[in-house]
Amino acid sequence: MSHAANQSIETWQSKESPEEVLEPDLPIVDPHHHLWDLRRIDWEPNASFEQKVYLCEEIMDDIDTAGHNVVQTVFAQCGAFYRADGPEEMRCVGETEFVHGIVAMSRSGLYGPVRLCTGIFGTADLRPGRKSEAVLLAHLQASENFRGIRSSFPGDLNRDFLDGYALLAKHQLSFDNYSPDFERLPTLAKLAGIQPDVTVIVNHLGGRVDPGADKATRTKWRDSINAIAACPNAVMKVGGAQQRVGPWEPPFHMHQRATPMGSEELCELLYPYYSHVIDAFGPDRCMFESNFPVDKECVSYRTLWNLFKRIATKAGLSESEKTAMFSGTAARAYRLPDIS
Repeated sequence: MSHAANQSIETWQSKESPEEVLEPDLPIVDPHHHLWDLRRIDWEPNASFEQKVYLCEEIMDDIDTAGHNVVQTVFAQCGAFYRADGPEEMRCVGETEFVHGIVAMSRSGLYGPVRLCTGIFGTADLRPGRKSEAVLLAHLQASENFRGIRSSFPGDLNRDFLDGYALLAKHQLSFDNYSPDFERLPTLAKLAGIQPDVTVIVNHLGGRVDPGADKATRTKWRDSINAIAACPNAVMKVGGAQQRVGPWEPPFHMHQRATPMGSEELCELLYPYYSHVIDAFGPDRCMFESNFPVDKECVSYRTLWNLFKRIATKAGLSESEKTAMFSGTAARAYRLPDIS
């Protein structure tokens, strides 16, 4: 279904000349996408996203028209459909309740064979310490597919927060994190070391990716990546470089170009970033991600996965390493079901 609110991004996407799908049979787990309805949202950054409606039909249309072999997906926290009432700390559970409905829709098979949201990560405020357990338990009750949270962390890693963070280990939950400020990654590495039983999942190459950044900034980014990569319980989501961050837009954003950039040109532009995280973490701790529909402002779903396949080829990945990055690492990190 096409919504009038999505017209701007759909018009821009329609100007693309569709590429031939590379390696169309390669199984893919997309470990990071959102679902939402932003038509009545007035808070940032969500209010500025061009894709206003992105629900079951919209993501399935992107997957189906792309032509890649996506078999499962993981829903990523984005503040969607919070409860409008009840205790403030529990309202975020509404997001998991909403996504579990999408799980049921997808599992029916009416929208195709792809299993959407076999993993879900929401959010919870861990700063109250042990009191946070009630929120985590509510998420777990809301969906059997709930796998963890994404939240920020205090720079001082204070005792109350650490008591809340320890609950993730207790309930076998993962910790996703993203900040545009990659210089927070060494502190995230300290947190990862405190609870080695918690899988730390670094989102979007660890921070804002600016292909025009100066040498000093790139060096700081590499050093920060190396710090978190040294933690054996940390994994990296290899994607999200194709996104706007606040008012900053990359040169391939829909507001900067009349037509979308192709996968070959994107590969040449962004490969130094992608190759460094693959080298730092190793393919067994990396997973390609779509970050849709955020990255849709810069690239189509078909072109994005072509980009990742070009990166894998350019990096000289073996078949087993490609399997890890396109499906295996995500399946392991989020404990996804075997649906083969």
